[in-house]
Amino acid sequence: MKLFKLGAALLAAFTAFAVPHAASAASKGKVLVVMSSASSLDLKDGKKYSTGYYLNEFVVPYRKLVEAGYEPVIANPKGDVPVMDPNSNNKMFFGGDEAARADAYKYAQGVDLLKKTKTLAAVVAEGTSGYVGVFVPGGHAPMVDLLTDKNLGRILTSFHDSGRPTGIICHGPIVLLSALGDADGFVKSMIANDGKANSFAKGWPYAGYRVTVFSTGEEQALEGPGGLGGNVQFYPVNALAEAGAHVDSVANWHSNVIVDRELITAQQPFSAAEFGDVFVAKLKAAKR
Repeated sequence: MKLFKLGAALLAAFTAFAVPHAASAASKGKVLVVMSSASSLDLKDGKKYSTGYYLNEFVVPYRKLVEAGYEPVIANPKGDVPVMDPNSNNKMFFGGDEAARADAYKYAQGVDLLKKTKTLAAVVAEGTSGYVGVFVPGGHAPMVDLLTDKNLGRILTSFHDSGRPTGIICHGPIVLLSALGDADGFVKSMIANDGKANSFAKGWPYAGYRVTVFSTGEEQALEGPGGLGGNVQFYPVNALAEAGAHVDSVANWHSNVIVDRELITAQQPFSAAEFGDVFVAKLKAAKR
């Protein structure tokens, strides 16, 4: 895979919006897994990068949820089959362990719910009261559609208002922008770099939250001919900070998970295992 040629340095490293109901006698509760419908990201200068969800950012936390007794329900904007970023199917994201990579890929292929996704509009119509938490995996895909999706904004706000755990990893935290009053205007301003984005941020539910997201240093390490093949239109760190969050990053490719109230965010793929454990613990500790 040509995306990551960073070698050993890398290896060292989702009436009804109310209190949730129990999913079933056999489940500890339903967790909404929100994924993107996108398969390519627009870069600067008209370039594009083929993207999707990141294998370990989806499989590792998802598997921990299932093994802990939670019942995932997958939804995305179009109700279609989410695609995997092919560059994420790499052993470097599994500690260099080829068997672990192969096992994760096989596991993802066996998740039938990926072929039975709900639309975010359907989730809004039904209400979110049946879910104990929401999980959003990363990859660059959320930067295409989820960050301005009004239905997702309604969903996230319902979880925020009720204090139910919201877990998001890597580029995923950019979806918090969907809860802005005018997410489209905010994003257009960020792309234009006109210095007006903050004027669209009034009333954002996550203002003042401590979060993390794929860092600017990590993004810059991927930009260019050996990685994305171009430059992103704006950096997630800058966007979340402009909206009013306090963004904390650690050194590139090191695990970083931040918990602030109901929100759990993680910095990048190498945070997946820690993130999954923290998210499951938060679900278990949440009042039902």
